[in-house]
Amino acid sequence: MTNESASLVVPPEVGPSLTKGVPVASTRKIAAVAGLLYLVTHVTSIPGLILYDSVLNDPGYIIGSGSDTLVLWGAFLEGICALAIVGTAVTLFPVVKKQHEGVALGYVGLRTLEAAIITVGIVTLLAIVTLRQDVAGAVGADATSLVTVGKALVAVHNWTFLLGPCFVLGMNTMLMAYLLHRSGLVPRFIAVLGLVGGPLIFASAIAVMFGLYEQLSVWGAVAAVPVFAWELALAGRLIVKGFKPSVSTMNTVTADAGQLSH
Repeated sequence: MTNESASLVVPPEVGPSLTKGVPVASTRKIAAVAGLLYLVTHVTSIPGLILYDSVLNDPGYIIGSGSDTLVLWGAFLEGICALAIVGTAVTLFPVVKKQHEGVALGYVGLRTLEAAIITVGIVTLLAIVTLRQDVAGAVGADATSLVTVGKALVAVHNWTFLLGPCFVLGMNTMLMAYLLHRSGLVPRFIAVLGLVGGPLIFASAIAVMFGLYEQLSVWGAVAAVPVFAWELALAGRLIVKGFKPSVSTMNTVTADAGQLSH
């Protein structure tokens, strides 16, 4: 090994070899894209829920008349949200897999499951729109039966809203927060938000399932605050500063020095 290459070697204790072999410029781009995707999930999910108000809260919507544009826009935004959810996991996987590939794969799988459950909920509301347009106004249509079907489809959507963005979100949040806490890729307080928020939203989902309170309630909102803060804080950090240089930069230098020594 030459003196020049030896001077580039970083002692093992400086940080875990999480991003070994991934160029610094590449990890910066990965961080920015992942951060933007986290923001997209929030920008699309909240307006989507607001746009669904008429179909979710009016049992007679399926036999009513008028435009379905708001519901269709809500479905479109929620579809973008589902894609962005998968995107966050796929984007971060090349970086976090160096810490624990099994946990990283678990995160990808659970984020994909979360998106799939959300998609099922989208389809149920689109089915109501289709019945409203093609069946409700037809001669001989049974209004009572249609209302019952509409209520059933809304009930399916409501369960997907609990299972995906609460149960599964809680589990995948714990996995990613664990990886980031262990690696030191982001400030510790951000990882701690996830380690607290994940179990809390999961426990809240159990409480809602057993009827202790409604999902859209004060207690439900309080339980969602830490995980909401976790995703926003993580998104902001990744977009503005990326991963902590003390980890990603030094491990890349170590990898380059190892190549020079051969």
